[in-house]
Amino acid sequence: MTTVGEENVTGATIWLTGLPSAGKTTIAYALADRLRGEGHRVEVLDGDEIREFLSAGLGFSREDRHTNVQRIGFVAELLASNGVKVLVPVIAPYADSREAVRKRHQQEGTGYVEVHVATPVEVCSERDVKGLYAKQAAGEISGLTGVDDPYEEPDSPDLRIESQNQTVQESAAAVHALLTERGLA
Repeated sequence: MTTVGEENVTGATIWLTGLPSAGKTTIAYALADRLRGEGHRVEVLDGDEIREFLSAGLGFSREDRHTNVQRIGFVAELLASNGVKVLVPVIAPYADSREAVRKRHQQEGTGYVEVHVATPVEVCSERDVKGLYAKQAAGEISGLTGVDDPYEEPDSPDLRIESQNQTVQESAAAVHALLTERGLA
């Protein structure tokens, strides 16, 4: 770990995967605040923003979802290899896509942790932050991850969080503890 002034410049990618409305983005921003408060350079690569700018024009087919995840993984690794803590709250429904991102980081020697925000679909549909579950139930959309499109849960994530059983701050603290344990915070 090196520092520049008061700034920690050890980069890493923290990939938060889970169903829509699982709490990925909320946890990511809480963790980002904490890490910034400790002097880390931090970026949050929010899946919705990436879709709007970096992956505009991609749909939700398996191929397009894979392409989207690979683009995000490339940008995350690039930032992380340059000393940034990159928080990536993205559904990333397919195990092979997430594994390809992990391998890219390993090949480059860049820190990477996968966090499964394992909130049950019933809880996610109650939260329904973006109204997606209601639209799916009304027949207005199809292909909702975890409902009528697959979500392949990670077999062995670095950390599994059940956000329905703890506060946002407790979830963020659990991720922070993992980063500390691995020498990344």
